[in-house]
Amino acid sequence: MERDVSLASGVRIANALRSRGHQVTAVDTVRGPLLPGEEQALLRQQVVKTTPPTPAELEELGRDALARLVGFLPRTNDTDVVFLALHGGTGEDGTIQAMLDLAGLAYTGSGHLASGLAMDKDLSKRLFRMAGVRTPNWMMAPASVEAVKRVVDIPAIVKPSKQGSTVGLTLVGEEGGLAAAVAEAFRYDDDVLIEQYIPGRELTVGILGEEPLPVGEIIPKHEIYDYECKYTAGMVEEIFPAAIPTDTARAAQQQALDAFHALKLRGYARVDFRLTADGALYCLEVNTLPGMTEMSLIPQGAAAAGIPFADLCERIAMLALDGRR
Repeated sequence: MERDVSLASGVRIANALRSRGHQVTAVDTVRGPLLPGEEQALLRQQVVKTTPPTPAELEELGRDALARLVGFLPRTNDTDVVFLALHGGTGEDGTIQAMLDLAGLAYTGSGHLASGLAMDKDLSKRLFRMAGVRTPNWMMAPASVEAVKRVVDIPAIVKPSKQGSTVGLTLVGEEGGLAAAVAEAFRYDDDVLIEQYIPGRELTVGILGEEPLPVGEIIPKHEIYDYECKYTAGMVEEIFPAAIPTDTARAAQQQALDAFHALKLRGYARVDFRLTADGALYCLEVNTLPGMTEMSLIPQGAAAAGIPFADLCERIAMLALDGRR
């Protein structure tokens, strides 16, 4: 579902790592290795559209994609590390991670089990609560309006349980909109989550190794931080570090680390929060392969910590290598 974002991240990472003297082969998991001219064309153009690909378009692209991917996998003696820039779907849910484990290849980010847990928002929220990380109330669809009002209340967020970039997400403001929102989310996933809407400020914390990066604040032009706001210039204001009290920033960083550990993540990740007017933090989700485009949040958090983009990419790769030693 986030193919465009993956391409934008991948070519930018490859370019950055080459600037540090590394040999890099960029691979499109649908079509195979990219030629230098194809990479440069992707770097020059606006790769990420304002709307995600439709399920039908992705089904066509993804037909037999995993089978083809096996043929694209490098040999272990030719490759030090596979830098994953795959967002959403089988790229982030542990499927490709399991393939790489079987092939004996080191790769960036979390392992296959942790990736699957983080992608499944229902399971990850259960683990957050067990670890003492506050998260909004939720229930799974289908559910009656009466049950939703009792457990979650309205307004509510309806979203696919195993997608990213707010694909298929709807903010439901009235009872009458619930059924349509659930139907829309079911277009993208066979599990749909109905979640308590938390009014407040949108915060994000990147994790690099065991180090929380500076907290960022996201101020979208729309009521929610949707796909268009995430990938369209001028649709969001992102402030790093966030203008919040020091103790709130430290609490967000600690909660981010707690969520990271609860899901047994490794390498790097990004943890998203809502901050209410009375100072309560609610963990929304964890992204195990956060975007690395020009507009992505973890590169901005790293920059606020004094880490240039090329250094960030190199450190992520080294974390993967260190984990195999």
